[in-house]
Amino acid sequence: MTRTLTNRTILMSGGSRGIGLAIALRAAADGANIVLLAKTDTPHPALEGTIHTAAEQIRAAGGRALAVVGDVRNDEDVERAVAAAVAEFGGIDIVLNNASVITLAGSQDLSPKRYDLMQDVNTRGTFMLSRAAIPALLESSNPHILSLSPPINLDPKWLGPHIGYTLAKYGMSLATLGFAAEFAGQGVAANTLWPRTTIQTAAVSNVLGGEELMRRSRTPEIYADAAYLVLTSDARELTGRSLIVEDVLADHGITDLEKYAPGVDPADLFPDIFL
Repeated sequence: MTRTLTNRTILMSGGSRGIGLAIALRAAADGANIVLLAKTDTPHPALEGTIHTAAEQIRAAGGRALAVVGDVRNDEDVERAVAAAVAEFGGIDIVLNNASVITLAGSQDLSPKRYDLMQDVNTRGTFMLSRAAIPALLESSNPHILSLSPPINLDPKWLGPHIGYTLAKYGMSLATLGFAAEFAGQGVAANTLWPRTTIQTAAVSNVLGGEELMRRSRTPEIYADAAYLVLTSDARELTGRSLIVEDVLADHGITDLEKYAPGVDPADLFPDIFL
């Protein structure tokens, strides 16, 4: 059976821009319902888009959108977003843990405040948003949790350079795999998804490497296309996996990735820091 996201409801943390918005727009092309829980209510001086402009783009792409201004770190905001999704669209079929904070400082340069922020948004946010949505997901015919986080890699070269960020991202992955194990018997899929190369996002531009690294990165649409394939899969057949974007596409016969980095030699693409 060919599945689509038509009339499916996605609850997403973040999504005002970047990869989250790209995934939302891909789902909107099917006529999905997107509930965004994000903080950016007014324009940010250094970041493009707000939760409201994202909602407008989703509607223009063919979907329905509900903008819930709030913080995934705030339990009341999380509960409010879940309740709003159920009230507006009758349930929740997908939780997309997209919100994430990145700081690549070493242990001696990472402030406690920044460490706590990464843990609260990345790890705790993933756990609490997924947890709050479980009762609604159990009512769905094909429930998915998808977290944008890497496979667990204990190689010291990934653990050493940015311990705080690695802990926060691995926390997302461990929480997701934990939900997969806890609810496997009830048919709730939970997977992680991560790319082999850097992706053109504000974090890549502002934190990692500026215009040159943006040039050597793929567009967010590669992430969106892979996420779509995961979220339209059978929840009972695809769960508990640490998935790689390019592998998901290849499994569906998509091996020509040139459109995601036009004019860039594949050998010149910048590898992701966790793979």
